[in-house]
Amino acid sequence: MLALLTLFLNVLAPVFLVLGLAYGVARPLQLQSQTLSRLAYYVLTPAFVFSVLSNARIEAALALRMIGFITAVYAGSTLVALLLALLLRRNRNIAVAWMMIAAFGNVGNFGLPIAQFAEGSAALLPATVFFLANLVFAFVVCVTLANLGRDSVFVSLGRVIKTPGLIAVVPALAMNALSVTLPPALGRAIDLLATALVPVMLIALGVQFAHYGLPPISTDMLIGAGIRLISGPLLAFLLVDAFGLGGLERSVGILQASMPTAVLVSIIAMESRLLPEYVTATVLFSNVASVLTLPIVLALL
Repeated sequence: MLALLTLFLNVLAPVFLVLGLAYGVARPLQLQSQTLSRLAYYVLTPAFVFSVLSNARIEAALALRMIGFITAVYAGSTLVALLLALLLRRNRNIAVAWMMIAAFGNVGNFGLPIAQFAEGSAALLPATVFFLANLVFAFVVCVTLANLGRDSVFVSLGRVIKTPGLIAVVPALAMNALSVTLPPALGRAIDLLATALVPVMLIALGVQFAHYGLPPISTDMLIGAGIRLISGPLLAFLLVDAFGLGGLERSVGILQASMPTAVLVSIIAMESRLLPEYVTATVLFSNVASVLTLPIVLALL
């Protein structure tokens, strides 16, 4: 128990302190979570993706194994969500919501700082690779699922291609491969925006808590959050050796697989008008409940 408390104080407490600060100032300062979230979605996330990918230096074979691992874990969680929805005879909207909640971990605003606090600054590079891999997978899955039934498959895929975070991937990889350097003024501006992503996302989440409060507990909420918080770490521990990951990559990969649901899921739900209140409430609940699950994962590492 003492070990779990120490892990919480050293690794998780800084993240929740920022959330608490945002919660406290949200109403007095009249902060709007949707404005902050949209800023992160359309501006800060592509800047972060571009900044990291254009400068990353990692062995290609290792990066592919890391990408394969995190994608397999989140795809497995998404499949668990679908199977549970079919087994419990939930309607299409709930099934899609559960799959979106399972597919997109909070690997950015939770995963990056928690990995750094738990494993040191060296953890930021593998944490970022896992973040980007899940970002690509989750955007494709979530945006497609949220729009299927309303639009054709081709229109849905078109929406995916237009996702700001994904648009930044191609030029970033091209610049990395060609060793192109941006002019200092532009490069530093992008880096400044990139460093703002984590605190802005944490503040946006804290503001959401202030406006929505802890939602009433429902069976569907418990199941949706439970899929993400339980299936993620279980699948990660089961699959990590199959992908040949060890050391820092193993620890950070399991951590990133165990994150609660990303705030961006509620933004996608709002943009697509797919049960936005239910999805937002479940996202918030999963992040609160991770106070109980993440220390256990950290202890097992």
